[in-house]
Amino acid sequence: MYIIGDSKYEKNEKEQQVESYQTVYRGGMGEIIEKKSRFIAEVYPIESEEQAAQILEETRKKYWDARHHCWAYVLGRNPAAERMSDDGEPAGTAGKPILEVIRGRKLTDVLVIVTRYFGGTLLGTGGLVRAYTSAAIDGLEHSESITRIHGIKLLIRAEYTDLGKIQYLLASRDVIQLDPVYTDKVELMALVPVEQMKGLKADLMEGTNGQAVLDETLQCWFAQTEDGIRIFSEWVEE
Repeated sequence: MYIIGDSKYEKNEKEQQVESYQTVYRGGMGEIIEKKSRFIAEVYPIESEEQAAQILEETRKKYWDARHHCWAYVLGRNPAAERMSDDGEPAGTAGKPILEVIRGRKLTDVLVIVTRYFGGTLLGTGGLVRAYTSAAIDGLEHSESITRIHGIKLLIRAEYTDLGKIQYLLASRDVIQLDPVYTDKVELMALVPVEQMKGLKADLMEGTNGQAVLDETLQCWFAQTEDGIRIFSEWVEE
């Protein structure tokens, strides 16, 4: 096993100073065959080192008759914890290639395990690197990766005559709009990336001649997934 960088993982996203990051929303499985050796890749979103260890133990039990269970994970941000294992393969031929695939996609909070059933033919160091790399890629291609964005839920109250202008301004910045509520005025909730908030508020006030009421309600982490918009956590900024 190798440890790269800081091994500490801060689970509280609010304290990790990033505006967005890439991660895996839904894990998947891939498989390749190389000279009769079978490489099974499994991808998991993770939140802690303890969770990674538990998944590894379950994988070893599930594929109890396999020769190798090689893996790598990246966890947290600023800095990230990176760990990997060749699990008996020649040094640098399994864990590192898997880790490099994760790094190449700029992913964090993800574990990739590649289980190998030996097919009777030695692959050599170059062959092993290619095989573990290809398996990890295949596993991630069968997973769903997302960009989690640090944003603010902005409540916009305005006259009906300003609704079209507001929706245009939000759409021009690719800001996600939630369903409006119609009363004597229109209320619209928007998920605004933190770095866009100042400029957007200025545009909204100018576009409505200062008549819109803007209320920053909650901070959150959100993402566009295959299932639609997902809000992962919300909090009040202290």
